[in-house]
Formats: sequence, C-alpha cells, structure tokens
Amino acid sequence: MNFYNSVNFPINFNNHQDISESSDIIKHFHTPITTATSVLGIAFNNGVIISADILGSYGSLARFKNFSRILQANKNTLLGVGGDIADFQYLKELIQGKMIGEECLEDDIPLKPASLLCWLTRVMYNRRSKIDPLWNNILVAGIQDGKPYLGFIDKLGTAVEDKLIATGYGAYIAIPLLRDALEKKPDLNKQEAEELMKKCMEILYYRDARSFNKYELAILTTEGTEFKGPIEIKANWSISNDVCGYE
Repeated sequence: MNFYNSVNFPINFNNHQDISESSDIIKHFHTPITTATSVLGIAFNNGVIISADILGSYGSLARFKNFSRILQANKNTLLGVGGDIADFQYLKELIQGKMIGEECLEDDIPLKPASLLCWLTRVMYNRRSKIDPLWNNILVAGIQDGKPYLGFIDKLGTAVEDKLIATGYGAYIAIPLLRDALEKKPDLNKQEAEELMKKCMEILYYRDARSFNKYELAILTTEGTEFKGPIEIKANWSISNDVCGYE
C-alpha cells in the first residue's frame, strides 16, 4: 500500500510536481509580515504613561504611516502593542469582545489591569501551545486599586510587572534611560515622566531603523485618560558627519 495515498497526503510523490503548482496546498505563515516596533511605559506618582510610534513596516519598507498601536480597553486600562500588525488587529477584536462581555454583567465593576493581563497570558499561551503564536508584545497599563500599574506579556504568554517597561528595540535602548531616571527620582510627576518619554522616543528614532518620527502618548491617571499625538520629532542629523566606521 502506498502510505501517502492511504492518508490522503497532499503531495503526490510518484511524480516530481512542484509544490507551488498544486492547487491543494494551503500555505500558512508563522512569521510576522507587517510589523511595528517598540512600546514604552513608565509609572509616575499618580498614573502611567505609554508611547508608541505610528509606523507599520512591511519588511524594511515604511508602509503604513498612520497606524495607532495604543488601545484603551476601559476607563482603567490602556494597552500598547508591538510586533505583527495583523495579529494585533485580531487581539484588538478579542479584547473588545472581552470588554463587551464584562459590560454585559452590569455589575459596575470594570475589569482591572492585572485581571486583563492574566487573561491575555492565557490567550497568548494557548496560541503558543498550538505552535501558532501571536507575534506580539503587549504592554498593559492602568490604575489598579488607586495605584499605577504596568505589566508586560510576550508571545509565549510570559508576564511580568514593573514600574518601567519597554518592548522591541526599546528594551535595549530605552530601559537604561528610564531606569536611570527612576533611580535618581523614584517619584516622578506627570510632566517629568512625559518629558522623559519624549526623550526616549527621540533617541529610538535615531537608533532604531524601523522607528518613525511620529508617535502617540497616552496618559492615564485617576482623573481620566489623555491622548496626545501624533507628535512629530524634530530630528537633527548634523551629528552624522562625526560618526565613522559605517561605510
């Protein structure tokens, strides 16, 4: 018995037909196609602030230049997402469905940021277990029991909580700047946190080849949510004449 025929294998190995010529082949891609880069977050004395640029890159092509990656889940929670844009759009629908389900309970108890983080770990780990992960890094920011909250989930479903978080290239470039600022002054106010975030986004624009010169800021406090942007970075490339060794 021919084993391949017995299990209805989609390729006929008796001839040398090219896979690309077979109409029975369904191709699934398990790697990101259109992606977005870093998301930054920091907690200050009475709230949290997150930022992300608005670029979607098709490989090295700056394809989509007005794509917002900051989502308000409810009045207490913000999300910033990096990685694959298609997977982010899928996640956005899941999260919005979850929020509708919570509202239908009509108990006037909004889903807390830590609860949303926990739920998202199950979503990400479920897909990872199917060997079909959602290629995203998710930053969850909000107000938890009257205090600032920041959490992070990667595509494997691994979650952490901290006072400062950066994904993508920002994990290498922005984290040292954010940590240094918090060590010097652990109790940052809103204005100081905003200025620090702007400085980090400017440095990422200089250093990250997949970043963009326009970004958004979202600030969440007990008083409400404030969105700013797109904010344009006024770059100064005159220093490039002093950089050597890249030829």
